[in-house]
Amino acid sequence: MSNELTRRDFVKTGSAATAAFLAQVPLVHAGQNTPTLKAGLVGCGGRGKGAADDFLNSAPNLQIIAMADAFKDRIDGTRRQLKGTEGFKVDDDHAFVGLDAYQKLLASPVDVVLLATPPGFRPLHFAAAVEAGKHVFMEKPVAVDPAGVRKVMEYGKKAADKKLAVLTGTQYRHQKSFLETIKRIQGGQIGDVMGGRAYYNTGISWAPKMRKPADNDLEYQMRNWLYYDWLSGDHIVEQHIHTIDVTDWVMGARPVAAVASGGRQTRTGEQWGNIYDHFAVDYEYPGGKHVVSIARQWPNCAGDVNAYFVGTKGEVDVYNGVIRGEKPWKFEDEFKEKPSIAKAYIQEHTDWVESIRAGKPINEAQRTAESTLTAILGREAAYTGRVIKWEEILNAEMDFSPPEYKFGPNLVRPMPIPGKPRDGLK
Repeated sequence: MSNELTRRDFVKTGSAATAAFLAQVPLVHAGQNTPTLKAGLVGCGGRGKGAADDFLNSAPNLQIIAMADAFKDRIDGTRRQLKGTEGFKVDDDHAFVGLDAYQKLLASPVDVVLLATPPGFRPLHFAAAVEAGKHVFMEKPVAVDPAGVRKVMEYGKKAADKKLAVLTGTQYRHQKSFLETIKRIQGGQIGDVMGGRAYYNTGISWAPKMRKPADNDLEYQMRNWLYYDWLSGDHIVEQHIHTIDVTDWVMGARPVAAVASGGRQTRTGEQWGNIYDHFAVDYEYPGGKHVVSIARQWPNCAGDVNAYFVGTKGEVDVYNGVIRGEKPWKFEDEFKEKPSIAKAYIQEHTDWVESIRAGKPINEAQRTAESTLTAILGREAAYTGRVIKWEEILNAEMDFSPPEYKFGPNLVRPMPIPGKPRDGLK
């Protein structure tokens, strides 16, 4: 995206600008004359396998020629699953294992990389990929702490200078129903947006694995990454980031402050790591507008993943593409064929590949770094029990990285207790 736009202007015009840009990018259907893009996959778990499928299905003449993961069993499993898939061409010499496997992959002849490791590794891997001159797809969130967010912002700018395309896994930004709904909101169809509520209320994603006597700290934590702050950033960051990104998109701004509560109600054992199982955040946006944001992972409870907003002339149910009020409207097209979200996962890769081939690389690093920081702001407001401001969290000396990336001991930070001092925050 153009550096001539201010951050706020970009957020306000993001959906319209993206739609207009993509309309101008020529579609790539001439398979015979289209150069092959060769990709490397870093992180071979379930999301990595999904990203590989989405990439290979997004456009013609795409290949995956290299893989990297800390664990050989992850690579072996994903190779078995992708065997026979058109474009999957990873041989034994390009299946790299270990904590430094990503470096070996970046030294191989790949044009693009798919980063799908636990989020705690994202800033490290993104910086290395940009330095190596590779186009990047990286899953959301793009960091777990303010230090990581700042690193992604820094290397997002370097990627723009190098004309590298950066896609960040916020697939709603590429889904027709969301683009059209939010274009109408920003066009004034519900009047001035006054506030709203955002939910990511689900059951547990997956149960933690039992620790074996031979497991070292780092390996055990990585195999149970969702439940450790340095790897996932907590579920408000790892999962709720999707709805939080939509909230910032609709509000056309970043929050100025947040106050929150949270804790552990249903996941109380040591096997659940050091994260919470519920959050309730009151985000204050410019102009005194507020969005209540609730995320929880409680089994056998009411669930909802959506964002609702109220304006001076109506209200909107974003995820279902419904506007009620003076000018009612419903998005119809995409909902005739379920699931539309599956198309969006592929569409984002299509948009990324086409931007590379057109020589007009998209770059979503700054935008998703800021959405990630919005989620971190809410998390830290809950962890501390304080009102925390945007500039404070942006500049916080908070870095969850382990002392070194090496299999062996790795201390877990204690569970945050509201009202207690928090390292990295004044």
